[in-house]
This record gives sequence, C-alpha cells and structure tokens, in this order.
Amino acid sequence: MENVNRNRLFIGSCLALLVTSLTFAIRAKIEGVFDVEYGLTKEEIGWAFGPAFWGFTIAMFAGGLVVDIVKTKTVVWTAFLMHAIGIIVLLMAKDMTMLFVANVFIGFGNGSVEAACNPLIASIYPEQKTKMLNRFHVWFPGGIVIGGLLAYLLMDTMGLSWQILAGLLFIPLIIYGYLFLGQKIPESERVTSGVSYKDMLKNVGAPYTIIALVFFMILAASMSSITIDFTSTTTYIGLVVVVAIMIAEAKGVNKVSLLFPFILLCMFLTSTSELGTTQWINALLTDNGVNPILILVLVTGIMAVGRFFAGPLVHRWNPAGVLLGSAVMATAGIYWLSLADGAAMTLAAAIVFAIGVCYFWPTMLGFVAEYVPKSGALGLSILGGAGMVATSLILPIMGSSIENSGPSKTLENMAILPAILIVLFLLLNVYMKNRKADQE
Repeated sequence: MENVNRNRLFIGSCLALLVTSLTFAIRAKIEGVFDVEYGLTKEEIGWAFGPAFWGFTIAMFAGGLVVDIVKTKTVVWTAFLMHAIGIIVLLMAKDMTMLFVANVFIGFGNGSVEAACNPLIASIYPEQKTKMLNRFHVWFPGGIVIGGLLAYLLMDTMGLSWQILAGLLFIPLIIYGYLFLGQKIPESERVTSGVSYKDMLKNVGAPYTIIALVFFMILAASMSSITIDFTSTTTYIGLVVVVAIMIAEAKGVNKVSLLFPFILLCMFLTSTSELGTTQWINALLTDNGVNPILILVLVTGIMAVGRFFAGPLVHRWNPAGVLLGSAVMATAGIYWLSLADGAAMTLAAAIVFAIGVCYFWPTMLGFVAEYVPKSGALGLSILGGAGMVATSLILPIMGSSIENSGPSKTLENMAILPAILIVLFLLLNVYMKNRKADQE
C-alpha cells in the first residue's frame, strides 16, 4: 500500500487497544475500593461498570455504520478524545454517578478503537486477517497483565491510591495519539473491493432486527427499571420470536446465509463467559488463598501468549475447530473454578479457563472477516459491540448472584454458557465441512 506505514498503524492500534485493556484491569481492581471505601453494593457497581460495555457497543455500531463515510482517522481521534475525558472523570469519581459517567466516556472510547482498528488491520493485512487480528488482540489480555501487575505493585505492595494507577492511562493514550498523527490510513476492505453499502447490510444477514435487538439490550443494561427475567417463560417466548423474525429477514428478504446471525448468537455467550468472569474475578476468588489480581494476571498472560502464536493453530484446526476446542476448555475451567478450594486448585482451574477463553474474541472476529467478508466494518463492529452489551447485561446479574448465592454457585451457573457453545460450535463445524464439500 503506497505511502501507508503498516507497522506504525499496527503499533498505534495496539497501544489504543492497550488503553482499552488497562481500563478493564483497573475496573477489576477498583471494584473493591468502591465497595469498601465508597459504600456501593456489588449490584450498584455492576450498573456503574455497565456503560463501559454498552457505551462500547454504541460506539462500535455507530463507528461501523459511518467509518467508511467519515473515514477511519475521524473514528480514531474520537476514541482519543473519549478516552481522555473518561480518564479525567474517573479520577474524580467517588460515587456511583461519577463512576457511571466515567465509564460512559471510556466505553465510547474503547468501542471507537475497535470500530476503527479491526477493519483497519483487516485492510492492511488482507492475506493474514485471522493471524494479525489475533496479534492485535494480544494487547487486550496483555494490557490486563500489565494493569494487574501495576495494581498489585502500586496498591497492594506500595499502598498507593487507585488514582495513581488510573492516571497511568495517560501514557499509552499520548503515545497512540502521536503514532496516528499525520498518518495516511487506507480505506476499508469493503470499499477497496467495491462492495456497496447496501450489500454490506445484506451480508450482516438480518441487520435491522439485529440492531434493534442490541439496542434493546443496551436499554436493559443502562436502565435498572428494565429487567430481563431469565426464569420467566415470557423471556424465552420473546427470544423465539426474535429468532423467527431474524430468520425471516435473512432468508425471506435478503436471501443471505444465516451464518452471521448464528455467529452473533455465539458471541453473546463467548464474551460473557470471558469478560463476565474476569471483571468479577476479585469478588469471585477473594477467599481462594491467592490474590485475585495475580490470578487475573496469570489468566490474561496465558491469553496474550496464546493469541500471539495463534497462526499455526488456526491454520491446522481452522477457526471453527479452534472455537469448539475453546468452548470445551472454557466449560471445564469455569466449572472447576466453582469447585476450587485452595491456591493450587484455583491456579490449575484458572489455567484451564484461560486456555478456553484465549481464542474466543479474536477468532470470532477473524471468522467473520474470512467467511463473511462482505459484511465489512459493520459486521465486525456489530459482532464486537454485541459481545460487550451482553457483558454489560450479565455484570449486575452476576453481582446480585455473588451477594445472594455466593461465588461458587455463581461460577457454577456461568459454566452453562460455554457448555451451550459446545453444541453450537459442533453445529458450526458440521456446517463448515458441508460448505467446503459443496465448494469443491
């Protein structure tokens, strides 16, 4: 690509994602601070943390819809501005409202990073999409490792305030701003390949139903007065109706495969299995004989290494096979964590969990980039955004469960999510084998 500095853009994207991941590590640590020092309940903290996820979703959806119109550079600088404001507000937060507002801006910044950088990396590395998206997403667990170690060093060992930890976010923020400054950023793959905006919408499968569903989820996540009762028959009837509408839109109107809506459903479960567990890790594992932040460092360290070397694994097993293996390991890991008693068993279970969730997020994105490429930036944004809003829904539910049923029962219930994925990814593998046979 003429006049495009791929290395500089890739490093800048990685540092932007580093800011995102550091905010996740910091939230996992300060959950205890706002509980003990500021008197918030775990359910209130779950609501205050929610905007980091549904704000992420809104930014990803908006970015995916307009990134080809306003250009990637604009979305990158929107991320920079939202991050800067969010960090400043976070440093001043001492109650639920300020924590909520800070997470709104941080969520918008994080979502804008993903909306801009996922399609950017797919564009500058067209022959290595899954490999380079995995390497890009190394910096999500990698940043949590860095943030977790800093939290342990600064707060647990040196006794410094959480504001000093949060203030360190300005370092990667300034550097990624510098790296993007004045750089030529190429058009997305959808634009360069000549796929129209209309065709991009069609290849999402059921764009209008999906967007409406996700925005309803955002309302449910952002307004405590709207609740989704998963013990009610009405909820499941509603889900069946939504699926039926989605199938009708995809097959009856657009004549497009249901592959993308199917992957979207799986994304709801992969993201909550990973992020719901890690965001509550301090409360879930506080009595297991080892510092929960160190467990988070271990888990995310394994994820970072695994993602960096994902290329050969994906090549050998293919994305669908990797996802199936991941679901099996994630189920075993979360269930084992629910039974773990003592440091040794907890660490062993955490390793299995880390191997399980390691490839979920980037391989889901890579799968869509490879097998539904005409969905473009919108497809990647919808997928990532939907994963985040699903997490924002699960956080207060998990918070309430931890307080009322205890950490072990909460983890036991969470193991159901990746268990469902085992069935779904088995079906996906059968479908992909039949599709390959038909194309030969």
